[in-house]
Amino acid sequence: MTAEILDDPSGREHLPEHAVLGRYRLVQRLGEGGMGVVHLALDRQGRAVAIKVLRPHVALDPAARARLSREVDTLGRVRSPRVAPVIDADIDGERPYIVTRYVPGVPLDDLVESQGPLDGDALHRLGSGLAEALDAIHGCDVIHRDLKPGNVLVVDGDPVLIDFGIAHVADDVRLTMTGLVMGTPGYLAPEVIEGAPVSRATDWWGWAATLAYAASGRPPFGRGSMDAVLTRVTAGDADLSGVDPRIAPLLYAALAPVPSERPHEREVVTALERYARGGLVTDVITVRPRPTAPATEALAVPRTSVLPLSRNPLSRNRSRQPIPPVAASLAPATQPQQALPDTRPQQPLPPTLVGAPATPAPATPVPTTGPPPGHELERTAYPQAPAPSPQGAPGSPGEQQVDPRIGRPSRSGTVAALLGLLTATAAVAPVVAALGLLLWMVLARTTDRSVTSLVVRRHEKGRRRSDVPVAVLAGPWHLLVGTVSAVFGAVMPAVIAVAGAFCAALAVVASRGSGSPQPDAFLPLAVGGALAGLLAWWGPGGAGLRRGTRSVVRGLSPGAGGSRVLVLLLLVAMGAAVAVGLTQGQPSWWPMTSPWADGSLLP
Repeated sequence: MTAEILDDPSGREHLPEHAVLGRYRLVQRLGEGGMGVVHLALDRQGRAVAIKVLRPHVALDPAARARLSREVDTLGRVRSPRVAPVIDADIDGERPYIVTRYVPGVPLDDLVESQGPLDGDALHRLGSGLAEALDAIHGCDVIHRDLKPGNVLVVDGDPVLIDFGIAHVADDVRLTMTGLVMGTPGYLAPEVIEGAPVSRATDWWGWAATLAYAASGRPPFGRGSMDAVLTRVTAGDADLSGVDPRIAPLLYAALAPVPSERPHEREVVTALERYARGGLVTDVITVRPRPTAPATEALAVPRTSVLPLSRNPLSRNRSRQPIPPVAASLAPATQPQQALPDTRPQQPLPPTLVGAPATPAPATPVPTTGPPPGHELERTAYPQAPAPSPQGAPGSPGEQQVDPRIGRPSRSGTVAALLGLLTATAAVAPVVAALGLLLWMVLARTTDRSVTSLVVRRHEKGRRRSDVPVAVLAGPWHLLVGTVSAVFGAVMPAVIAVAGAFCAALAVVASRGSGSPQPDAFLPLAVGGALAGLLAWWGPGGAGLRRGTRSVVRGLSPGAGGSRVLVLLLLVAMGAAVAVGLTQGQPSWWPMTSPWADGSLLP
């Protein structure tokens, strides 16, 4: 098919039947997303393939071509029957496309929705099959980073992992230095939400969340706004009420917010196997630390630097570089599908060089089916237009957009210095400290809402020129909502601060053995201020405050040098507050008077 036939000013393709694109005859549109369309096609030998084609307006974006190129390079590294391999690609042409094996399966989310949750052997086959896929891609220094039910196809009970459009490659420096691509809320690991780099543990957490979905029939962290879902993820607030009680503790443990508290994936697979046989699963779980080093550390491994990326045949000349196709054949549509054989290796698959060309998976391929002329294809893995994100289809624009908060430095030292300043100020000027904390909560929450709103907008509609004007116009609304949420969020820290000051005053009296409690003294006020700051940070609704605070401090002090200067200034301010307190001899309640001045509030 020529580029002229494919072009459409509206950005949507209206393909005539049996149109031709390169060496492939397009048979039927299988699905589409905001960035592209996936077609079922036949090659010159009549074998069925899936072709992902970028939309005309998206193809003009160099970043979109770079993502498609990265997907080709990523799939070229992996050898596994649980991963749909790349067969051919044209990245530099007027209409870029990528050709992968056609997987005649059903998306896991559609399967669960139509047939109900999985249990027993079905759940074990899903877990062990996806574990095999992750072992294979991790063995090639690749992090999928968007493992979710919609990216898993089920063929006769066995899973195939698809859509490597936002995968993270160990030696892919250029595409990862400016920030990480946002995954799917609800399946994005909590440590990544908090700012940690992606690692293998990122995929294993998404694997556990996908298993929880399959076992319960609903997202483990619910639905709703992205901010609400991410808050539940970071708190470990998983809803597993629909999961079989025999394996619910197993999945709770695998979804722990702290990576070191999660059981090893082999233990989870073993427990699922025992569950499938009707045995107990809790006695095989042993929580132990797992390595959480980011995948980017693999840059130092010699095998990733033996050949430059440009040595890959697909990278050197993408315009016409077919890869040996898989041995798939067309059969009547009524032919039953053959299950993928279980070829799970005892050890991780051997890694391949960056420059190695993609070859078929070393296993008996799944026979594919093509629709006879004049007949529609059966309902399979690919939702019909305009359903979102089928196999290999570029997802909605948001799945490819950058969230500037993810993967950035958490600035823990700066945050600790802020807490120290709050504590010191609370000891010498408690009212000023309380007002300062409240104003900071308003600023941080407003910033977080603004950034989150922009990410959600791009997640749903893609990057647009109107993003900044819309963000500016929405600023007053974000300020209002941030102020209201900060006021309500400050109630509990204020109560705990007062209670903490009284307890500290009583502890001082107990240590002296005589006297009356003085909650308005330096030490009790400092304790109260510290408790208020810690509860605001880690208490209910603290996720927005944490994200917003880190965004603000990164903006105030860009780079490592700026961070050191800001920490130094905060330490100087803290020392000044202590000096003022020592000079005046007692706390200042300006612009108020001490509520304990007349002793009426003392116990």
